[in-house]
Amino acid sequence: HVQPVESGGDSVQAGGSLRLSCKASGIGSVVHCMAWFRQAPGKEREGVASLASDSTTTYADSVKGRFTISRDVITNAVNLQMTNLKPEDTGMYFCAADFGCWQPSLTRDYGYWGQGTQVTVS
Repeated sequence: HVQPVESGGDSVQAGGSLRLSCKASGIGSVVHCMAWFRQAPGKEREGVASLASDSTTTYADSVKGRFTISRDVITNAVNLQMTNLKPEDTGMYFCAADFGCWQPSLTRDYGYWGQGTQVTVS
């Protein structure tokens, strides 16, 4: 059973930085992809960044150049480094994982989701 667990959410001022981390127990070394999504109050959930097991990545246009998704090779956590944060980046950030995906994806119907971590930018 795969269970993503997020951490790192916080309240920061506009222009600041945060690093979110996701550990997905049970993911192993099989072909998989992981992604970060976010949902602001009253808005639909949107994909932010995705990472495949071959380290290829994809990003939403709204975060390109500001956010970086990467894997920690020691802990196998998937991190989301967020810089130059804007108030519109505020939301609950969720980590998602799935097997059998050869490319990173922000549109895939991910099978495993974490509980989320709150990011507030003011």
